[in-house]
Amino acid sequence: MKAAVLEQYGKFRVEERDISEPGSGQVQVAISHASICGTDMHIFKGDFHPRTPVPFIPGHEMAGTVAKTGSGVEGFVEGDKVAIDPIIWCGECPACKENHYPACKNLKLLGVDMDGGFCQLINVDQKMLFNAPETIPSEHLALVEIYGIGFHACNRAGVKKGDSIAIWGAGRVGQVILQAARTITEGPIFLVDVIDERLKIARTTYENVITINALDTDPIPAILEQTGGMGCDIAFEAVGHPLHTESTMNPVRGAINSIRGAGIVCVLGLTDEPAPIVFKELIWKEAKIIASRVSHGEYPLIIENLAANLLNPDVLISAVFPAERIQEAFEAIEKDPAKYLKILLEF
Repeated sequence: MKAAVLEQYGKFRVEERDISEPGSGQVQVAISHASICGTDMHIFKGDFHPRTPVPFIPGHEMAGTVAKTGSGVEGFVEGDKVAIDPIIWCGECPACKENHYPACKNLKLLGVDMDGGFCQLINVDQKMLFNAPETIPSEHLALVEIYGIGFHACNRAGVKKGDSIAIWGAGRVGQVILQAARTITEGPIFLVDVIDERLKIARTTYENVITINALDTDPIPAILEQTGGMGCDIAFEAVGHPLHTESTMNPVRGAINSIRGAGIVCVLGLTDEPAPIVFKELIWKEAKIIASRVSHGEYPLIIENLAANLLNPDVLISAVFPAERIQEAFEAIEKDPAKYLKILLEF
């Protein structure tokens, strides 16, 4: 098979690799499309070393069709369209014993901790696969993993019908939180960012989305004004690496200031930077601040919503590159990250 191998940090090579037969309980999937994630960009630059030693095949957002099945496999036959959940949990740590797999102490991911889906064929355990109807394009199925982050965050925060929401960050994660939330609530959604192109995507895709460029408008007074001085029910922080200026508040603190009394803040942004928080602002509201990571069983719901055309995957896809041009795709994102939400690789 052909595989896109990160032979050294910053350099991919497409080469021929052997593929073994699927083992007991495994399914061999022919990858149609794989999506480049922000994590993949960090892997590309060597930020995850030594977790991702090279040479290495990244790719943890992918979909395809069943090519072969190993012994003992049930529910999958050759030709089935499938989405792949890359999460591998240990099943032994305290979190796993509470069925809280995203908090697994030893959590691993295909394409991060082991070779992944930037290739033509991959063998995976059948529990990692989810069937999808033929009507869903393969390009859309490759986005199920990132949609899982948005749907899981909404589950963690307890989004319900009628809730008003503020999302700090209109990048990939902010966009899928928005789309997931829109399957639950028709209440106003405030989207805060500093990149107009990303705000426009949301504004032109959904009604009742109020976009705020934090470089032009202070988000807190704007949100309070449009919620009758109360604040929103739930705020998500999906920035991670904020732009530091004198006029912009740290997104986590901004999220806290944007919620009502007894509201909820859900933090997803991954950064090593400390976030300045004035905890009395949280305490005065007796609010909750929680975290969300990866997904936890949301794949069937996402596939159902895709099949019903209740999501808008096309607005997330900035470009599709043939796998042979993977180096060009990564360099394009590295050069102009604001231009691209998702680049898909076609295998």
